[in-house]
Amino acid sequence: MDSQLIEIRTGGREAVVDLTGEIAAFLRSVGARDGLLNVWVPHATAGLAVIETGAGSDDDLLTALRDLLPADDRWTHRHGSPGHGRDHVLPALVAPSMSVPVLDGSTALGTWQSVCLVDTNGDNPVRSVRLSYLPG
Repeated sequence: MDSQLIEIRTGGREAVVDLTGEIAAFLRSVGARDGLLNVWVPHATAGLAVIETGAGSDDDLLTALRDLLPADDRWTHRHGSPGHGRDHVLPALVAPSMSVPVLDGSTALGTWQSVCLVDTNGDNPVRSVRLSYLPG
């Protein structure tokens, strides 16, 4: 198995960050053919999604998360910025890991699909993402 930890800068704001380019570079660097890619976010306040980006869906996802998990004082978990407790609930809804098939060195994503980091926690402007490739 090959594995690499990459650093993603979210800029200290809510963000959906497309990881597709970093994933493709990682798969090339390890000479991937057919196998399985695992993507893991080792954080208590971020997750991963497969979503279309660039056409507004990424902004729509953040809007939906704001509606579902408002940044207000309802949360028992209260350290950090106001409403930070919602950030700790996020990974229960937007999972912190996923597996993606790799065929002939590329992810087997659909035409408009991208693997994205979803981060609503403005307190942490830098995130780590672990990419691991298991050959078939």
